[in-house]
Amino acid sequence: MTEPAIVVEGLTKEFVLSHSGAASLKTAALWWKRKRLERLQVLRGLSFTVPRGQCAAIVGRNGAGKSTLLSLLARVYKPTSGRVEVAGRIAPLLELGAGFHPDLTGLENILFNGMILGLTRRQAVERTHAIVEFAELLGHIDSPVRTYSSGMLARLGFSIAVHVDADVLVVDEVLAVGDYAFEEKCYRRIGEFRESGGTILFVSHNAESVLRVADRCLWLEQGTVRMDGDPQEVLAAYQAPS
Repeated sequence: MTEPAIVVEGLTKEFVLSHSGAASLKTAALWWKRKRLERLQVLRGLSFTVPRGQCAAIVGRNGAGKSTLLSLLARVYKPTSGRVEVAGRIAPLLELGAGFHPDLTGLENILFNGMILGLTRRQAVERTHAIVEFAELLGHIDSPVRTYSSGMLARLGFSIAVHVDADVLVVDEVLAVGDYAFEEKCYRRIGEFRESGGTILFVSHNAESVLRVADRCLWLEQGTVRMDGDPQEVLAAYQAPS
């Protein structure tokens, strides 16, 4: 049996929502006593395993728990209960611009993020040219990333993620990164990553991307897995009129 790259077991995540607020520090103590709290359960005992080398897509309506799941895998959140295990180095590419410091240049953000994702400073420096070239940002790499368009941010984030020797890529909207030519380049790079034994878990609202990239598809609904299997079969059920 193939060794698992991602193990999710009995995963639950709750957020505590407040429906009132304190106007100042002086009223904070009284506010704390009066405020009404609501527990929002986003994930409800979620369990699945992704074997090493597999590319699994996650689909589901807004609020199904897709992005929360990726954030738990990336250690942005801690589980309320259950466990999440990722074997090897993980490279998360979540919401647009996440992990970038807006006042640093693209070059500085490459070094910063590369080291956060496990590279030594020397390795990050050595890979800078390849990252910039892949992202097609040579003319902008010395500008602060707050001046970048959404497409430029996405290209830079994707390029860093695929150049840090990750074992697992966890990506939100994996191919929403640019024009047709750049998307084709991303598809090729994803293919190379998979051929080398890499594992991918990604969220997508694009059925074409799911069918082209994924070996498997998980349909999340209200924080649980409604269906798990062949991408074409899962998408057909997901897209069928209710």
